[in-house]
Amino acid sequence: MVDETLAESFLNAGEDYDRFRPGFPDAAADLIVPRPVGAVLDLGAGTGKFTERLVGRAGRLIAVEPSEQMLAVLQTKMTVVETHVGTAERIPLADATVDVVTVAQAFHWFDREPACTEIRRVLVSGGTLGLLWNRADPGCTWDRACARVAHPWLSDEMPVSNAAQELLPGFSEPVHQEIPWRECITRADYIARWLTVSTFIAASDTDRARMVAEVEHILDTDAATAGRDEFDLPQITDVFVYRAVD
Repeated sequence: MVDETLAESFLNAGEDYDRFRPGFPDAAADLIVPRPVGAVLDLGAGTGKFTERLVGRAGRLIAVEPSEQMLAVLQTKMTVVETHVGTAERIPLADATVDVVTVAQAFHWFDREPACTEIRRVLVSGGTLGLLWNRADPGCTWDRACARVAHPWLSDEMPVSNAAQELLPGFSEPVHQEIPWRECITRADYIARWLTVSTFIAASDTDRARMVAEVEHILDTDAATAGRDEFDLPQITDVFVYRAVD
């Protein structure tokens, strides 16, 4: 069941999300769109963190996103992208018009059944659906501890998103691949990144301050981050590639 409060917390996000959220490795786009195609739809595109990895991979690149603020940021970065305000449950495109649909860091917010029906509708026969999520590297103890501040239900194993563990109606069993990568991030930007996460956004001022203090305490006490202004942050991107079936 989608938490509507958390899902709607992103509607007024924009520049901070784009500045502080991590991007995605080119290798993830290579898996989903290994060669140029006619049309690609990035669904729930946000500010275009993954859309920018798709530029040049399709004759027509489309971004659909419910947040007008996020879409405005995307438009300023990538004027070549066709943009539409819309949702996964009501995609503003005609039937069988795209070769590939990508969903980066957003599928778990969708109403699964109607979203799959709509995605299948806009895809050509045999088209590709690519789902991807970034997650903490299980070997990075301090980032994993901070993730549990935002998501207390996470286990130490940091499993891939449950949203992609089941078969999706209208699609084949997915091919899954993990892509490890690293980024250099400042302490200030790392803390600001957590403030763009749904549980931080939706929290009360008191709870948000407590959560930030917990993250700061972790950074102040972990041997890998204590006293440092810049960190080397390992991450994993999980990519799931599906094929539309009749």
